[in-house]
Amino acid sequence: MKKEWAPQLLSVLRIVVAFLYFQVGSAKLFAFPAAIMPGGGTAPVGSLPWFAGVIEVVGGTLFLLGLFTRPVAFILSGEMAFAYFIGHAGHGFWPVLNQGGPAIFNCFTFLYFSAAGPGPWSLDALLARRRGTLPVL
Repeated sequence: MKKEWAPQLLSVLRIVVAFLYFQVGSAKLFAFPAAIMPGGGTAPVGSLPWFAGVIEVVGGTLFLLGLFTRPVAFILSGEMAFAYFIGHAGHGFWPVLNQGGPAIFNCFTFLYFSAAGPGPWSLDALLARRRGTLPVL
């Protein structure tokens, strides 16, 4: 009998996406692993990029751990939709030209996870097993 690997690969995809997403926020807030803000440094506290960085670091961490995955993924999807329309759509229709492809990709990836759940390798699944309820996959 062949083992179905889709649930585990869903968890692997979640972890990789979260790791990449977290880095964008940490670069805005802490200039780590590198400064990405115009002129270098970090986003000014209270600015739009600062709020985005907070969402990306906190949400990326929760998403990486698979904790509150569905609502967190929905919020992150919304943030990426806003990022596209605020930062990219005004520079032309084609995402390849307005540099909006990553925002669109992240938006729909997070939207998918808000429906699909975190996969079996997540704190959500662990907590569901401990409660004796069906796992939230």
